[in-house]
This record gives sequence, C-alpha cells and structure tokens, in this order.
Amino acid sequence: MLEQVKKAAWIAACWLGMVGISPASAQYPGWQQRADYTMDVQLDTAKHGLTGHTVIAFTNNSPDELDRLHFHLFFNAFRPGSMMDVRSRNIVDPDRRVGSRIYELPEDEWGSSTVSELTVDGKAAAIEHDGTLLTAFLDAPVAPGATVELELDWEAIVPRQIRRSGWMNSEGVEYSMTQWFPKLCEYDHWGWHTDPYVGREFHGIFGNYDVTISAPAGYVIGGTGVLQNPDASDKGVWKFKAENVLDFAWAADPDFVKETVQAGRVELNCYHQSSPDLDSAWSALPEYAARAMAFFNELIGPYPYPQYSIIQGGDGGMEYPMATLITGNRSLRSLVGVTVHEMAHSWFQAVLATNESLYEFMDEGMTSYASSLCMQHLFAGPEAKDPFRYAYAGYIRQAQSGNEEPLSTHADHYSTNRGYGVAAYSKGEVLIAQLRAVIGPDAVDAGLKDYYRRFAFKHPGPIDLMRCMERASGIELDWYFQYFVYSTHQVDYAVESFVQGDGAYTINLQKIGGMPMPSTVEVRFEDGSSERFFIPLRMMRGAVVPEGATLLEDWPWVDPNYAFTQRDDRRVVGVELDPAGWVADVDGVNDVFPRAVVEEDESSSKKKKRKRRKN
Repeated sequence: MLEQVKKAAWIAACWLGMVGISPASAQYPGWQQRADYTMDVQLDTAKHGLTGHTVIAFTNNSPDELDRLHFHLFFNAFRPGSMMDVRSRNIVDPDRRVGSRIYELPEDEWGSSTVSELTVDGKAAAIEHDGTLLTAFLDAPVAPGATVELELDWEAIVPRQIRRSGWMNSEGVEYSMTQWFPKLCEYDHWGWHTDPYVGREFHGIFGNYDVTISAPAGYVIGGTGVLQNPDASDKGVWKFKAENVLDFAWAADPDFVKETVQAGRVELNCYHQSSPDLDSAWSALPEYAARAMAFFNELIGPYPYPQYSIIQGGDGGMEYPMATLITGNRSLRSLVGVTVHEMAHSWFQAVLATNESLYEFMDEGMTSYASSLCMQHLFAGPEAKDPFRYAYAGYIRQAQSGNEEPLSTHADHYSTNRGYGVAAYSKGEVLIAQLRAVIGPDAVDAGLKDYYRRFAFKHPGPIDLMRCMERASGIELDWYFQYFVYSTHQVDYAVESFVQGDGAYTINLQKIGGMPMPSTVEVRFEDGSSERFFIPLRMMRGAVVPEGATLLEDWPWVDPNYAFTQRDDRRVVGVELDPAGWVADVDGVNDVFPRAVVEEDESSSKKKKRKRRKN
C-alpha cells in the first residue's frame, strides 16, 4: 500500500512537470490529502446487494492531527425519512425525478450502506452511523504527514434508481453505480466536509483506485478506470485501475454494447443497450465525442487520463472521473448535448475539483460556458448566434423576479431548486462570458488556460480563478467577483440622452443598477457610419480596449452619471450601450437612445436583440 503512495507522488510530479508548475508554487492551499483505495466488491443481482472489503492508504498531508475520520454512506439517503427525502418533499419546487418517490418506496426497494468493522493499522476503531455519514473514532490521532491503513468491511443494498444511482433506471439499465461505496470525506483548510447527502454537489480526495467487481457472467461493466482484463464478461470478474481520481463510478447491464474510438491518445468508450430506438444516435455519438474532446483540450488544457466512458444509465446526466452516466433515449442533438456537458466536467469537476458544495458555479457554470462554446463548434460554427444567449436570458429573468440568491450560497441551501439551477448553471456561465466585456475575449481564453495549468488537482477557489484572469489581463477584478459572486446587485446602465450642436455631440449615461461595469458605447451617424468608445471603471486600474474603440476617461463607481463630448460634424441618430451583447444588463430597453420598441425573443440574451426605432 505504501508503494502505491510513492507511485501516486511520482504521477503527481510527472503531471506538474508536464504543465510546467513546481509543487511549491502550485498548491492550494499548500497541501492536499491523499486516499488510495483497493476494493473487492461482490454484486448480488438477486438481492440487489453489495458486499465489499476496502483498504485505504490515507495520508494526512494537513498540518493538523486527526483524531477521527468521516465517511459518506450515500445509499442511506434512499429510504423514507432521510434528509434527501424530507428536503425533496418540502422544497417549494421539488425535482420531478425525486419529489415523494423516496417516501413512497416499498421497503424492499430502500437503499442502505453499513460498515460492520473498521480498523486503523490493524486496530479496531469505534464507529458511529449517522444517516449518510459514518464517524470513526481513533485511539491515536493521525499525525501530520503520517500514512495509515484503513480496512473496512461493509454491505450495501442498492436502492431502486431515483437520483443518480440505483437499480433499474427509467430506461431499464440494471445498475447505475455512482456514489455507492463508503467514501472518506475531505479534510482541507476549511476542516472536515461532512455534508449530508441531499442530492446536490460533493467534494472528494484525490487517490488511486484498484477495484475488483464480481458480477454474474454475461454482464457488461463500464466506468471509471482502465479495464485490466478484457475477458471479464465471460468470467464475471472485472478489474479496473484509475490513477489520481476523486471517485469511482460504474454501470452494469447484460444488454450493453460497447463502441470504442480514439481521441488522440484517449480511448473513448460508449456503452448502451442495443435497440432500434437507440442505435442510430449512439452509433453517431463517438465521432462527436472525439471532436468534443479535442475542442476542450484546446480551450482548457490536456485531458490527463487514458480513457473516458459514456454510459447509458442514471437519471439524466451526471459526471464522474473518467466516466459519465446519461439517459440514452434521445435525439442525436440532445445526446451530443448532454455528453458534451458531462464531458466538460472532466476538466472542472474531475481535475480542478473545486469544492462544488461551496462554489457550485465554478463547476457547473464553467462547465456550461465550455460546453456552450463546444456545441457552437460542433453544430453551428463561429458565425452563429451568441452561444451564451440562453444563460444570459435565464439569469436576467431570475434577477428580475426578485428571487435571486447569491452565488456564494451553499449548493444544498438554496431556497428553491430553480434558484440553485439558475445560479450554478446560468449565472455561473455568465460570470465567465461577461468577463469578455471587462478584459476582452483573448484574456478570458488565456486566463482559463492558466487557471487549469496552475490548479489541476489542487481544489482551487474563486480567488485563484480571479488571479489567473488578472494575470492574463493586467486588470484588477476583485470588485467584479465581490459583486457578481457575493451579492445579487444587478447591472443596469442607461443612455440618458445625447445633445448635438456646433460641430460636437455630448452623450449622457446613467448607472441605475447596484453593480458597476465598464461600458462600451456605440454612436451611430446619419451617413451609416459608427464609432465606439470604451469607458473603464476607475477601480479596474487599467483597460483592455475593444478593437476599434476609443479609450475614454475612467468612470468612478460612486458617480451615477457620466458624460463625454466629441468634436464631430456628422449627425448622431442613435447611441447604444454594449453593442456586442456581452453585459448581462437587466434592462436592455434603456441601453439605446432614442428608446426602441422591443419585440421579445426569449432565446436572446437581452431583450434589445430585436428592436425597431419609434417613429
């Protein structure tokens, strides 16, 4: 087991060498825990049961002594009275996949996860089960820098598939095995992360996985890791190995067929049930998946694992290291869309591995940003509509509703499912896309690459992302993240008026909303020509001027009004703020002067996208 720890350190060193970052400068917050798993698991398909023996080499890289250890027991959420059940039945807008389904499960479809014995370096530890968590109390604490060997004997009953994991999903896939084993909780600079499982995001420790799964002969299993024995289906014993991953997921069904393609050095595996309704779209999927892999490698950085599996299963789409489970009875466009989104998680959730519970927007939002660009690349091309228009529209509607909650809200604690969804996905996507209006698209691209290069396998947070964008642009961005992450202040700027005479014109602007933003102003003339100006915020301490624009004096955020005058004989006929549509301004109507009559287009990012002048 200690040899595995040494090997893990070597792999990490190789990765750091590949991306050009030294261990001393790349750590966040300067250390990472390590947990290497060896698991031997038997699947009883008659009882939907699991029997497992797990050995974990746990290295405490923190500066603290740990006198107890905590584990997740996810399957205990799938029984009446669990926190997931109560939350699902009491939230005002329940997830349609859950609702009261857990409460109504017959007892023989409940889930359970129980550890019968846990030892630390061969000595039994007292254990305490508490819903979806287990605590082990240690006779001697794990010292900083020490490695201990944990052994667990455990049993589980696989629940009827409701949320992410279980047996017999809606499309008849027999086993969707995600969040299925006793998993060591993360301990970092925040302390222990012992969030009960209520259905949202999660956090984990990097480590190597050596997993043996015994199942009835004839079953086909796909998941995290590299299969070590190609004849596994005949013998019913499947051996997988995965290095430097957060988790291990798999799915099993006797009717799975597998298609494999190469995406550069990465093997892409697609598992699905063979049927006339599925075969056409799933046969076309591997080519799209390979193109998506190449796109993300270019946009973000190199995918570090040797394989990736796309598996029919689960309850929609859910990401795990080296694998995703997605429902498969979809049109080709829908199948590619969910695959692209879940694949993009491989960079943000699986490698960067931000704590999703605290900063869900840094996984879901950044994944949505990357997948929107990828779908444009795959289906529409660079001249198509703004790929972020749906995210902008969703965020603006929520902001206008008065029900928005800040992005800093813990993922489990949003008042509504809609509030969580819009914040994590839509506003999180806008967070990155809107930076184009502040530092320019080239700096956003460079900052994203730098972020991945610096913080792969480091669990970064918002400040790390912000600093990468600052380095790429030379612009101070603390104000941007403070407003957009930690408040619900909105952007609303207006063109108040323009006045022309004596060979000059004056434009009057107004800041109405609580969030400041730099402004790009387009002035249109009667002869059909136009001119653009860029007004940075004083607190940016610099400016990245859009191509073709003229830089004007800074706008202090405390001043609600701003005016500028230009000498020009041409007759001004109109003024517009943010002509590129990069700012999530909640009132697009007052962005133009004279005011326009707006024809609403719900698919556009701003209401002003289709307008006509008043007579």
